[in-house]
Amino acid sequence: MSKKTIEDIAVSGKRVLVRCDFNVPLDGGTITDETRITAALPTIQYLLKNKARVILCSHLGRPKGEFKAEFSLAPVARRLTALLGQEVALAADVIGQSAQKLSASLKDGEVMLLENVRFHKEEEKNDEAFSKALASLADVYVNDAFGTAHRAHASTEGVAKFLPAVAGYLIGKELSVMGKALEDPIRPFVAILGGKKVSDKIGVINNLLEKVDSILIGGAMSYTFSAAQGGKIGKSLLEADKVELAASLIKKAQEKGVKLLLPVDTVCADAFSNDANISVHAAGQIPDDLEGLDIGPETIELFAAEIAKAKTIIWNGPMGVFEMPKFAVGTVGVAKAMAENSGAVTIIGGGDSAAAVEQLGFADKMSHISTGGGASLEFLEGIELPGVAALNNK
Repeated sequence: MSKKTIEDIAVSGKRVLVRCDFNVPLDGGTITDETRITAALPTIQYLLKNKARVILCSHLGRPKGEFKAEFSLAPVARRLTALLGQEVALAADVIGQSAQKLSASLKDGEVMLLENVRFHKEEEKNDEAFSKALASLADVYVNDAFGTAHRAHASTEGVAKFLPAVAGYLIGKELSVMGKALEDPIRPFVAILGGKKVSDKIGVINNLLEKVDSILIGGAMSYTFSAAQGGKIGKSLLEADKVELAASLIKKAQEKGVKLLLPVDTVCADAFSNDANISVHAAGQIPDDLEGLDIGPETIELFAAEIAKAKTIIWNGPMGVFEMPKFAVGTVGVAKAMAENSGAVTIIGGGDSAAAVEQLGFADKMSHISTGGGASLEFLEGIELPGVAALNNK
């Protein structure tokens, strides 16, 4: 069921409440990464061009329901003013006198920002009265915060009960690109999963086993799979209570005819440090005193060959401890293989993979980098996101 977007409704002269994800990292009052702000610009600019009266709202950090100056959205208002080339006034509150006065005085093509919605404990409780008060500021609601779409909060789900509710460009793109990949992919469809824990990815693996042609598993969670096959994993990270589950997922892949590729070799270290001594060992044959921290060179070749054949690729989770250069080689290898397959739809499913691709300079080579961490995971699991479910159907 496709959802209405900002292009499906009239916005001219209307007060439009837009839920953005301005949860940016701050150092003092300085924004250290403005990706989330720039990601919201297409929706904001479309609304301004079409003479809407734009009321932006977002959370920032975890102020736990009270006003805390260090979580103020003031730095975001300043940055938006510069990026949009027009004044973005910041209300001193969320639903109080300042917000009411500013929103009432907005003219067509003007924009304002409400203070941090999480300064109210009612936000995370999805309180009906708070949702209603927030909705009363506007005529239309637009959700463009995919990163919080998996949370049923007042500003992501509650307000949609009181206003016509549609998706902004960012959520629209997430739904169309990731939605198409999951529902109607161009094949072969390959999923690459990494990260620390099998337990974080059980739902994703289960859902993707119904849809993909092959799954490539790297990262620390691969050691639990290795143990499930009777391998020796030394001091590598093991989820002992998930070994049986890993074995059952391997079996399920066989039954479904899905190719499940696990690492064939591992870069091991004698300490969890970039200065550690490293050696490469066959998967399942890691010496007792060593720890696996990245996929090995043969695995990179194996994975790259599978990626090269694919027409749709989804990647979630790094292949090793990519924060340390010595153990970033596998993650770089996968990113490079995806970047080189220009004929494929390449999707980075948020979180650490998105950070890795940005850091390594491959971002502009990918079809789509999801802006959600937890939301992307739940979407890949096939869970309906409350912030999306609440929007009006076409």
